[in-house]
Amino acid sequence: MLLKALSELNGASGAEKPVRDYLRQVLEPFADEVVADTLGNLIVRKKGRVSGPLVMLAAHMDEVALMITGITPDGLLKFRPVGGMDPRILPAKTVKVGPEQLAGVIGLKAIHLSKVQERRKSPDFDKLCIDIGAKSKEEAERVVQLGDYAYFDTEFETLGEGYFKGKALDDRIGCAVLAEVLQRDYDLPLAGVFTVQEEVGLRGAKVAAFRLEPDFAIVVEGTVSADMPEVKDRDWVTQLGQGPACSLMDKATLYAPRLVRKTEEIARRRGIPLQFRRGSSGGNDAGVIHLSQKGVPTLALSVPCRYIHSWASIAAEADFRATVELVDALIREGVQQI
Repeated sequence: MLLKALSELNGASGAEKPVRDYLRQVLEPFADEVVADTLGNLIVRKKGRVSGPLVMLAAHMDEVALMITGITPDGLLKFRPVGGMDPRILPAKTVKVGPEQLAGVIGLKAIHLSKVQERRKSPDFDKLCIDIGAKSKEEAERVVQLGDYAYFDTEFETLGEGYFKGKALDDRIGCAVLAEVLQRDYDLPLAGVFTVQEEVGLRGAKVAAFRLEPDFAIVVEGTVSADMPEVKDRDWVTQLGQGPACSLMDKATLYAPRLVRKTEEIARRRGIPLQFRRGSSGGNDAGVIHLSQKGVPTLALSVPCRYIHSWASIAAEADFRATVELVDALIREGVQQI
């Protein structure tokens, strides 16, 4: 399964090569051109049957991860997050460290040894460490280098009826949507861009949009879903099982109402479920794409994911499939009208 393979690959910001190589292998038979640019974006071009506006599809390959920044005298690894991460989710999680994928466990001082004030707040990153079973700094240094990445050790699997569990669904689920779309044929020219370093500042998308000068762009993301007990529904942002979420605004982009309304119209006509992202925090690659060159009309569609940026996220297969079909419909009938 494409999404399973993508989820289980490791590719932090600046280290996306395993994901890039896999997507290149999958998509080369369906593309007219596949290139990796200087920064590492993978650009998959399809010429289309007729000349017309160039449509850019974007999803980022990088995932949140940890970078090794120090080794203690007793062989424990200190680290910092690469991308946004809540330290509360880290203690006792298993990870894979460095090129050799060494097994490790994230440790924290035992609760019975903690002071009362320590128990009342989230642990700081500098209070956490990764234990790889080394007995000394020298032993750890033989297998780990500063700057190595550590990744969540999470197996992708199905849950219940129609749900996926896996790491890095932000944004491997978007990459899977693009990969499915790019295996289809279209009249208009397409450039599918699998971007790098989104989690640390939307860097790859800025370079790719400048290079391509697209006429229209669709960004596909995995986004937060907080549809859980004890969270009021107005704070859910998105809800699993209700289709892709169309963004209205976030911290990087105000989405043009005419694009949103056209998306809503096409989804309704095609019987594709659609929801609107009820929140304005965060941002995505649209933030730099829509500002490129003379400006690019840009939409953002997201697949809702619970527990995003953590050891394991959950998404609904129906939302994934509906996102594929909505992107397909926008390319086939929406672009010319927009």
